[in-house]
Amino acid sequence: MVKDFTDTYLLNDGYRIPCIGYGTYLTSDEDVCRAVMEALKQGYRLIDTASMYKNEAGVGRAVRESGIPREEIFVTSKCWNTDRGYEQARKAFEQTMENMRLDYLDLYLIHWPANRKQFGEQAASINAETWRAFEDLKKEGRVRSIGLSNFLPHHIDELMQTASIPPAVIQLEFHPGGYRKEELEYNNAHGYVTQAWAPLGRAAALQGSIICEIAEKYGKTPAQVCLRWEIQHGVLPIPKSVHPGRIAENRDVFGFELTDEEMRRIDGMEEVVFGSGRKHPDEVDF
Repeated sequence: MVKDFTDTYLLNDGYRIPCIGYGTYLTSDEDVCRAVMEALKQGYRLIDTASMYKNEAGVGRAVRESGIPREEIFVTSKCWNTDRGYEQARKAFEQTMENMRLDYLDLYLIHWPANRKQFGEQAASINAETWRAFEDLKKEGRVRSIGLSNFLPHHIDELMQTASIPPAVIQLEFHPGGYRKEELEYNNAHGYVTQAWAPLGRAAALQGSIICEIAEKYGKTPAQVCLRWEIQHGVLPIPKSVHPGRIAENRDVFGFELTDEEMRRIDGMEEVVFGSGRKHPDEVDF
């Protein structure tokens, strides 16, 4: 288990990834540069964005203007669903690099798997062709590591039937009230680092009585308890906030440790539903 905010995980391709990241979902391109600059100032070195977020330009600007050597910042982006397939994925990557004005990405993810609900029996070949583009980008040195977002074990098993390079990272919705035990065990068994998007359950998990009770015991915020739970599961959270105080709080999760009983209690929390509910990768049609 990582011991400090500056610790890293070793990926299966030999690169290292910071143990906590900074997320930029729903932060406008106008605001994201300032927010990322603040996160970098506070010591964050993993910045997560996506083409769908429409803020890659602002993220890239913050990385370039931060004064921090490029090799010290781990930058992630994602290929959106309308850009699946070999040629489209390659074009999407070039657009991302044009947006960000960077020479390479540290991690590039397929944002969602093509599923049978939308694509029928063609889903597997669409995912395979998208991944082939990712493999070529890695071989060419344009991307250091490649991975998957929202892919479940059966999607990954299917993809690996034709892949030559395994994913380094699997990004999933993962938070108290959204414990993905089966997926986490699968990822660990195959050597994939698990990243948590919505690590706070988009604030829904923060209101749970268990989380609040434990937070009061340790003199921590509910958000810090959520992040600590993920870290103790070996999961890499990417919390998002534009408020400097909360950005700082989200990194201050190494001065306490949850007991085994507290971990089990949080593991067993009822499913937290927020917004329109959890988007299941086999059911989405976007």
